[in-house]
Amino acid sequence: MKTVIFDLDGTLADTSGDLIAAANACFQQMGAGDMLSPVGDASTAFHGGRAMLTLGLERLAHADITGEVEKWYPVLLDAYAADIDRHTRLYPGAMQAVDTLKANGYKVGICTNKPEGLAETLLQRLGVRGAFGSMIGADTLPVRKPDPEPLRQAALLAGGDPMASVLIGDTATDRKTAAALGVPCVLVTFGPDGRKVADLQPEALLDHYDDLPDLVRDLLGAA
Repeated sequence: MKTVIFDLDGTLADTSGDLIAAANACFQQMGAGDMLSPVGDASTAFHGGRAMLTLGLERLAHADITGEVEKWYPVLLDAYAADIDRHTRLYPGAMQAVDTLKANGYKVGICTNKPEGLAETLLQRLGVRGAFGSMIGADTLPVRKPDPEPLRQAALLAGGDPMASVLIGDTATDRKTAAALGVPCVLVTFGPDGRKVADLQPEALLDHYDDLPDLVRDLLGAA
């Protein structure tokens, strides 16, 4: 079966506001105040908790950035879990596109570098977990994206053929993951990087979810 696998953060949902808030909670506990901007640093948020901590600590000119990142990363995860969906919103048309793909016979799943427990909680809070046939998180397997195995398993668990799949994402990590498996990648242009993702040379760009069913058919053929 042909399968459409989605990244989560920055692809299905704009989670940047809650991620930045969790990182700033760490900096507040350090006595530094808010070091990250919900708007200006949204792109960093989509690269994960460690990336956000690193950026803030660099701005503080901290002497031991690596050590402090590992020290505060669990604190960030706890802060994020405690208030995971205050600002997060699904991108316009995302779930309508998912429903159309399923109605057209495609399998759908999620492959994210968010820890599995947090991803499951967020999807449940957003009320969309049941729409997806699989959910592979950063710690579901011994490896994570850009290793191709999480993408492969996401397709298999959704009931599809990994080699007849497409990955919908927003970063270089997603592009590399799809390339490692040898399948096409579609990168969204409505994230903080906009159409700069074209520099990553994905097989297609997605400006709005209304266009996704047609893009998938062009890349994979009819289900």
